[in-house]
Amino acid sequence: MENQNYANHVRYYPAHHFVFYPLLTCLLGVSTYFMFNTGEREAGRSPIWLCITLVILLVGWLSFMLRQHYALGNQNRIVRIEMRFRYYVLTHKRLEALEDRLSFGQIAALRFASDDELPALVQRTLTENLRPDEIKKAIVNWLPDHMRR
Repeated sequence: MENQNYANHVRYYPAHHFVFYPLLTCLLGVSTYFMFNTGEREAGRSPIWLCITLVILLVGWLSFMLRQHYALGNQNRIVRIEMRFRYYVLTHKRLEALEDRLSFGQIAALRFASDDELPALVQRTLTENLRPDEIKKAIVNWLPDHMRR
């Protein structure tokens, strides 16, 4: 398996990113085309294409929002628990005392830091208020997450 780092840590879900959403985009384009290019003899069809276009937009928006909503809620809880555990094992201190000063994005970025770097990087993040992207770039020994799909 390829070593994970800042440049290659983003993951795609092929069924959504390369099949469903492109197909939905094509359907949206076709329905929009017919909505605006219905001839005068077919004047009654334009409202039908408007409805079809709106339904396609609604399906796309709902599928994206529901997928994100359910997955992110669970992912965020798991990441917080993972980081609390790692921080406690490494420092024998509870991360909960510091969490109100860290955004979730910062906590999520810190999870890629190796055990050797994590405590110091947490302190640096608190001191310098590093953005998540800055935290990821500051990691020397990247701790890969090969379980993401």
